[in-house]
Amino acid sequence: MDHIRDLMDYLRDNPTNFHVTAAHAAALEKEGYRRLSESEKWQLVPGGKYYVTRNGSALMAFRLPKGRPEGFMIMASHSDFPYLKIKPGGEIAGPEGCRKLNVEVYGGAILYSWLDRPLSVAGRIYVRTETGTEMRLVNVPRDLVLIPSVAIHMNREVNSGYKFDPQKDMLPLWGGPEGPSLMDVIAQSAGVSGQDILSAELCLYNRTSPARWGASMEYLSAQKLDDSECAYCSLRGLLESTDSSSVAVHALFDNEEVGSGTKQGAASTFLKETLERISTTLGLDRQEHLMMLAESFMLSADNAHGVHPNHPELADPVNRPVLGGGVVIKFAGNQKYATDASSEAVFRLLCEKGGVKNQIFTNRSDMPGGSTLGNISSQQAAVMTADIGIAQLAMHSSYESCAASDVEEMIKLACALFSSSLRRAPSGALVLE
Repeated sequence: MDHIRDLMDYLRDNPTNFHVTAAHAAALEKEGYRRLSESEKWQLVPGGKYYVTRNGSALMAFRLPKGRPEGFMIMASHSDFPYLKIKPGGEIAGPEGCRKLNVEVYGGAILYSWLDRPLSVAGRIYVRTETGTEMRLVNVPRDLVLIPSVAIHMNREVNSGYKFDPQKDMLPLWGGPEGPSLMDVIAQSAGVSGQDILSAELCLYNRTSPARWGASMEYLSAQKLDDSECAYCSLRGLLESTDSSSVAVHALFDNEEVGSGTKQGAASTFLKETLERISTTLGLDRQEHLMMLAESFMLSADNAHGVHPNHPELADPVNRPVLGGGVVIKFAGNQKYATDASSEAVFRLLCEKGGVKNQIFTNRSDMPGGSTLGNISSQQAAVMTADIGIAQLAMHSSYESCAASDVEEMIKLACALFSSSLRRAPSGALVLE
């Protein structure tokens, strides 16, 4: 498989967290994974392959060993990204014969990166049907709106720094005074009657297609590389890896960009309850389940900052990841990252097993970084964890960049993880098998 081309198609075709999750579910079913429901009793068999979703935006997929499982080998990523979310009753009239959309900022978006470029609207709607209320994905597949910047003649200080007001500067131009409403366009795109739409969750997305570029075509740019890139690599690793004596778990959370504190986020019970249901359904008691957790490992995969070519001073003086340098392992003394000496050791064994290039990231000591999935999810399911990612530029821009070669390195690492088991020898030593 041409992973880079496939990733570019995946990034282009799945503009929201809901589309990403649905794409993962479709890929899993194609490979023989059976869908489970949280509202039904699970029936699992050794060697079976399964997945379960929550909220249509988070997913857990797992592959059972043929014998008694020794532990869980988990790779976690997230489906969301910073964007402009359309508020309920999203249209605003005027001034001067135009209509705009009323939006708010989701996550830590770089606001200026959304200006003067083709955008469209995607998300999900709930519709009334003869059998009940159903969720439908929606994507208007054309250039639909644009957020115009103010001409420099009217803002002479724009290149000296400008503070954007999201309620004023970030409202997209939607149309003239006449024409269909936003929900008319959404209903038409979804193939439903507007009267049957009960609710909607919609956002803007950048319509610029993913691109390979550079002197040797070494770079890849697209919207939402953070963190759809790691989500894709984790999925491919699960599907392309070989069996081990552990349960291989592909965990896709939502809402990382706003703190993970939702029922489908890393701070939720989703991972914990999935692991517990696996053990219980396989006939293991609580003590045996806790023994499994002690021989489990998680890679929390969320992209990392590469050294910026125009601002190298923003990187740590020693630990300076570069685009094309391989998978990044991340450390933070304030525990924003979960990596410690024990999880680093397992990470390095996995890299040796998979032949994976790797490098280190730490923040500058005078520049605090953001949080991610590792320590947040560990508050619910206490598993040894290393935080990792792919080095990129312009994180949280509407169009981000990385090195294409690092995608292959991350997939190799995911394959190594899901093909391995971790056990503790009687001496307490960690053994990767």
